Amino acid sequence: MSLLKRSLLAAGVAVVLTTGGVLTAIAAPGDDSGAAALPTAAVALGDSFISGEGGGDYQPVTDLNGAPQGFPGWDAPNNNAFFCHRSAKASLHQANLAGIQDRFNLACSGGQPHDMANPSANREKGRTVTAQLDQVRTVAQTHDIDLVLVGLGSNNSSFTFGDAASVCANRFIADAWVGWWEFWAGDPPQEPCTITDLATDAELAAATAETTDALRGLLTTLDQVDADGQHRVVFQDYTNPLPPDYAPTYHEEDGRADDRDKFRALGAERYAAGCPAHRASMGAGHLFSQGLGTLVQSSHAALAAEFPGDLVYLNVQHAFDGVRLCEQDGSPDNALASPIRLQDGPTGVPVTSLAGKDKIAVQRIAQTCVDHFQTCQESWHPNANGYAVLGQCLAGAATTANQAVTCARQPDGSITVG
Repeated sequence: MSLLKRSLLAAGVAVVLTTGGVLTAIAAPGDDSGAAALPTAAVALGDSFISGEGGGDYQPVTDLNGAPQGFPGWDAPNNNAFFCHRSAKASLHQANLAGIQDRFNLACSGGQPHDMANPSANREKGRTVTAQLDQVRTVAQTHDIDLVLVGLGSNNSSFTFGDAASVCANRFIADAWVGWWEFWAGDPPQEPCTITDLATDAELAAATAETTDALRGLLTTLDQVDADGQHRVVFQDYTNPLPPDYAPTYHEEDGRADDRDKFRALGAERYAAGCPAHRASMGAGHLFSQGLGTLVQSSHAALAAEFPGDLVYLNVQHAFDGVRLCEQDGSPDNALASPIRLQDGPTGVPVTSLAGKDKIAVQRIAQTCVDHFQTCQESWHPNANGYAVLGQCLAGAATTANQAVTCARQPDGSITVG
């Protein structure tokens, strides 16, 4: 929407396009300069890195039938709306946002571009929530939406973040517990993951197109429903929970590194620290996160001219520098990301150590994540402290005049946005 049209609407003036293509302002019907303004709102949309997955303190989520869903139990179907995992610790709620009166977290863990304009329940592995744009329209009935935080792209019709993470972790666990001469049901691969195991160039291109279309739909909807036509949309990319390489403490254990067969002590050490993956997988993981960053940046570039002034690209790929899982001794307690944690059945009790467990026990524990994904879906997401950092990133992006900003953690622990 043009700045001229915005200013006229904000002043309570209707805008009419004449047959000659000239904008003409007339008094808006029912204009009352004394009418109370709607309360301002910030809204979060998108996937798990926006909903607050890994942050804990998850709030009830209204399902397709209008019923608030609280925690349904660990063995409930994973499509339950609650497992959108909208956290009170999400970055939206931790950011210092001047002038914002109310905040609405509408994001859903596992969210895909499809879910912006369509109910998530309409696709495989979706959750029973309405389209996120419909939820935005509901908020706009009672609030003036001034700020929107959106994160899209890590899950799409080609690949998902959860699948990418499980590829690297499962291969490491199989390699650590099973020798080449031994049997493991399903015979999983045991070599480090590569970038093509996570996302190919063609898949990233398809995901970029999906994301761009979904983001265009959001921006168009906001122009239609926003009370004063003035809003900022912060399009955030992704952080990698793992470092480019582990601290030396996690390189080997009991005289064995992860470049040989069967290294259970090292496998148990890395699982306890939250980073069960080969060192040789780290490069592929960072290429994947960089690819997601390029995806977001490309979508932003494609839409910046269509919606001038509305859209800001927030690069957070370096927001956790120095404090990722296993980047320092003492992980996971000193990291900004949640460790991989599994359960031995849907018990609600996380398994914090695999030390001393045989391959049958490890396989059983891993299968719980497959059968009841909610038992492990927090893994490798920001934790509450990580979302506090991302909240600082959001606060900086909300006030900058730039159309693209980078949020980075400095060696002294300070966060810069610029």
